[in-house]
Amino acid sequence: MYLSSVVYATGANPQSIAVIDLNNDSKPDVVTASTTAPGSVSVLLNTGAGTFPSQTTYATDNYPKWVAVGDLNLDGRPDLITANYGNNTVSVLFNTGNGTFSSQTTYPIGLYPYSVAVSDVNSDNKPDIVATNFADLTVSILLNTGSGIFSPQTAYATGNGPFSVAIGDINGDSKPDLVTPNNAEYTISVLLNAGSGTFPTHTAYSFSNPPVATAISDLNFDSKPDLVVATSGGKFVSVLFNNGSGTFASPIAYNTSDAPRSIVIRDVNADSKLDIITANFGANTINVLLNTGNGTFSSHITYVTNSSPISLAVIDVNGDSKPDLVTANLATSTVEVFFHC
Repeated sequence: MYLSSVVYATGANPQSIAVIDLNNDSKPDVVTASTTAPGSVSVLLNTGAGTFPSQTTYATDNYPKWVAVGDLNLDGRPDLITANYGNNTVSVLFNTGNGTFSSQTTYPIGLYPYSVAVSDVNSDNKPDIVATNFADLTVSILLNTGSGIFSPQTAYATGNGPFSVAIGDINGDSKPDLVTPNNAEYTISVLLNAGSGTFPTHTAYSFSNPPVATAISDLNFDSKPDLVVATSGGKFVSVLFNNGSGTFASPIAYNTSDAPRSIVIRDVNADSKLDIITANFGANTINVLLNTGNGTFSSHITYVTNSSPISLAVIDVNGDSKPDLVTANLATSTVEVFFHC
């Protein structure tokens, strides 16, 4: 299904990747967050056919663990947001055109932020910022007040050690809800949106290993979004089917390679069923688990990567209408592209 990979240099210790068209040329570009001090993001523009020959770096606060992309100021250009573990901030870098970015604007959040995402959580048609704070046991919500300016954070409780965040309408009320894998207490937290972007309570689901990543999508065609959860220290992912009203069934495990760290849900074999793809930090592999129907999955197919694949994107980077795989490899400071054949 996938050809041998092509590798490109990026900034040191890339821990997060996003792939999106940054310069409006209809070709998806690559952004990585370099977990260093001083911190930076690397932008690799797609020069055609999924090639990324050079990077441009932009400064952030220290140790950015995560990069997200969204049009924060509604000018039609995607902007960058990082969660900065070293300074307890998020950085906003506005797209100034042609895939170039402004100097950062920073906002204080909680202790040791690990991840960040962008979603309109209060239904005012302006994208807001959601970040997880590992040491505070919280998520921070920064509401967009207009033109990409954000209000001070409001924090909501999660379990211990929220590692990342996934956003989706879990209970069918047309409001985006939050799911955090809580690495320090072996749970995930589901935070239902009570309205106007408030998340007053969380419901916990337990696992046998510490969760690190989750993804949300309807896997069994019942119009209810399900969860896929990856746990560190294990060799499996867990599927939790949505029972309705935002509650979930017991997890069903599927084997993967060692230590899956990043999950993407995408139809990779064009059968109109959503598949699971994982980047496996402990095994230096990608696994593809094909959906065989009703949300059940085949044994995994394995592709070998460079050392320590920690973040994954699945998107057509060479314009052939087939989804390719792109990883950020922490130990080799590279991004790696696997073309769909």
